[in-house]
Amino acid sequence: MAIIGSFSKSGEGFIGTIKTLSLKVKAEIKTSEKASDKAPDYRVFAGQVELGAAWKKTSTEGREYISLKLDDPTWAAPVYASLLEAEDGKGLNLLWSRRNGD
Repeated sequence: MAIIGSFSKSGEGFIGTIKTLSLKVKAEIKTSEKASDKAPDYRVFAGQVELGAAWKKTSTEGREYISLKLDDPTWAAPVYASLLEAEDGKGLNLLWSRRNGD
């Protein structure tokens, strides 16, 4: 897995940066009103542009994290990532990993 961003808690959401080969933006992960159980818990924004959605998850080991689906018209496919507490306990890292079968 590769770290493609770093974030910190901000109110009910998170603020930070996302950096890939084609993208370098300041981003905000804001809470979202859930219209249904499957609706995202958060929306991801780069300025006024919505870049993706995110859901609260719990790993099989009981660790809480945020699962993100990011998309941009210049990408061939969406990017899936997880927002996890950094190993040093200072902030959160956005980790990208290729989905099985990709």
